[in-house]
Amino acid sequence: MKDDLKIFTGTAHRALAEEICNSLGLPLGNSSVTRFSDGEVYFQILENVRGEDVFAIQPTCRPVDSTLVELLLMIDAFKRSSARRITAVLPYFGYARQDRKDKPRVPISAKLVANVLSTAGANRVLTMDLHVPQIQGFFDIPVDHLFAAPVLVDYFQKLNLRDLIVVSPDAGGVERARAYAKKLNTNLAIIDKRRVDANVAEIVHIVGEVEGRTVLIVDDMIDTAGTLVKSAEALLQQGAKKVYACCSHPVFSGPAVQRIRESCLEEVVVTNSIPLAKDAKKAENIRVLSVAELLGKAIRSIHEESSVSSLFI
Repeated sequence: MKDDLKIFTGTAHRALAEEICNSLGLPLGNSSVTRFSDGEVYFQILENVRGEDVFAIQPTCRPVDSTLVELLLMIDAFKRSSARRITAVLPYFGYARQDRKDKPRVPISAKLVANVLSTAGANRVLTMDLHVPQIQGFFDIPVDHLFAAPVLVDYFQKLNLRDLIVVSPDAGGVERARAYAKKLNTNLAIIDKRRVDANVAEIVHIVGEVEGRTVLIVDDMIDTAGTLVKSAEALLQQGAKKVYACCSHPVFSGPAVQRIRESCLEEVVVTNSIPLAKDAKKAENIRVLSVAELLGKAIRSIHEESSVSSLFI
């Protein structure tokens, strides 16, 4: 590997950044993130980055606004310090759910965030499992869009679950669920739901035969887990034997962990794209898989100007 690669991180998920650096055999870049008494972020690079290929790792997770501003200031600091290239690494891209005008007089927040990252000075973006893949088109800079599927699929293949069927929790996630079903060599079912408000959905119908089957619900993120738990209950009422779930981004806001712990779900498998809530670590039916090696391989490929296509398999 070339010796002009440097990796830095903010405060959002230092543990993941350290794990990525370990996978690459590199030290984590030396920097400082502090705050003024009013909460204003102060970032300083504590080593030379002139002419370097810099990767800034920062999932824009909770508190979303704070971690986003922190990332923007990091990018600006690298630009003003004459870094050769700056890649913003967002294992989780916040504001991705606001990708269109679904109501009058609302912003397209995902597009705004894409614009701001470019304006701050990012030369390219590396992200994982966007809420909708079309968000790549919001950027005017190159975007490498990874999927956690290789990590999650490998786990479920090793479980060797009998009579497995993959279920998409909504029509928007069919493409993602179909990819999992293909890799797991099984069928696909779809839950038809009606969203009555933000974070509130009503299960209307299940399209597909789940009776007597072990079900795997596949989604990109779990927020309050209300829809997930309702989906699991509906599937069991339709005759499913067991219900598993997996997602890339364990947002787990509000009562999510308690709902999962008390639910009929056998196991909820997530990645460490964002830090796991403290109470989630104690939940027996929540398992975390690491995507550090996957992200590390992508960083290596970008740095060496080689293809990242092999990581999508």
